Amino acid sequence: MIERLPPGNPAELYLRISYTDSLSGTPHADTLERWDVAVLHAQDDFAVGSMVFYRVHLDRGVHAAHAMEDESEDLAEIASVILDAETGYFTDEVSEALDYVGSAMLVMDRVTLDEAWRGFGLGAVLAIEAIHRLMPGCRAIVCSPGIADIREHRLRERAEWDRVTRKIARGWESVGFRRHRDHVFLLSPTSLVLEEQRDVLRGTAAGLAASWKAADRLAGECAQ
Repeated sequence: MIERLPPGNPAELYLRISYTDSLSGTPHADTLERWDVAVLHAQDDFAVGSMVFYRVHLDRGVHAAHAMEDESEDLAEIASVILDAETGYFTDEVSEALDYVGSAMLVMDRVTLDEAWRGFGLGAVLAIEAIHRLMPGCRAIVCSPGIADIREHRLRERAEWDRVTRKIARGWESVGFRRHRDHVFLLSPTSLVLEEQRDVLRGTAAGLAASWKAADRLAGECAQ
């Protein structure tokens, strides 16, 4: 029996990371940058998922917490936990948990994959690669694990919702995120776990790609 595999070779997935600058020159834009990440497959360049990150600059533009509150409720929740309401900088508690390697904060806001590509651990593989591209100059990487796609009827049940949310949280914990407070998770860019898990996840993806190629080759031989 052939194990379930993704609909395409995962080795042919790639990321397109983009930032749109409106050139408005507003203090808000200087503080909050939205980075969109398209997850694409090399075959016909079709999209199989997307990610959204925010780089939050605490030392320029407007009060960082206010900028996050204006952007979305999810960012406002993170700001209320991570940033000091008066200064807009990291709270003392957060500062003590982080090495001083930068002044900005990277927020992983959303990671989604098409349903056919889920269940293989690829979300973490892709997210960790995007994080490595976007984290230079950041002192903290933050996320609030949750469900982005609520179209499935089963997720309308609270117990199932909680189960899936816990599963997502465990996935991010495996790459080094740690629960800070409430539903907000924190990761230092200098974390050894982050670098170690990047190598582990790359190996997992390579193994999945090898399985996919073997199955594709077998299917081709059977069709002849």
